[in-house]
Amino acid sequence: MGMAITVQDYLDELEVSYDLTEHPHTATSIGAAVRTHVAPGQLAKGVVIKDADGVLTLSVVPSDRSVDLDRLGFALERTQRLASEGDIIEKFDDCDPGAVPPLGNAYAMRVLLDNRLTKEDDVYFESGDHEHLVHVDGKEFRRLMGGAMNGTFCRTV
Repeated sequence: MGMAITVQDYLDELEVSYDLTEHPHTATSIGAAVRTHVAPGQLAKGVVIKDADGVLTLSVVPSDRSVDLDRLGFALERTQRLASEGDIIEKFDDCDPGAVPPLGNAYAMRVLLDNRLTKEDDVYFESGDHEHLVHVDGKEFRRLMGGAMNGTFCRTV
């Protein structure tokens, strides 16, 4: 499939310099990190959460961590749960199922960014499929995350 058109358009619109890294098909972001020899803490994954009113939010955490729904609920002052596969497919309709890029701004979503990713010199993330990672430097990644709420939103897997 290659890079999702929404991701490519967003990167181009912001004039972000990036590299695209191809890798064998993987089912998980941690698998992509292993296959591409990227430190798991440098690979940002997007996890879609949903509140009782149906509002979707994208939580962006390192690939070797899992989302802490209690912390997210506290930060957002509302109980959160993982979004359904149907919700994700509908919102990320130009992406392969399970290959959610962490660019919530490109998909008109609120973004929560885990602080661990704000300290990285280089960041990688899913392009919208299971065979390519986008690589940007840390400064560009922080620019892509503009307007995100920062905090500690994850825990060790």
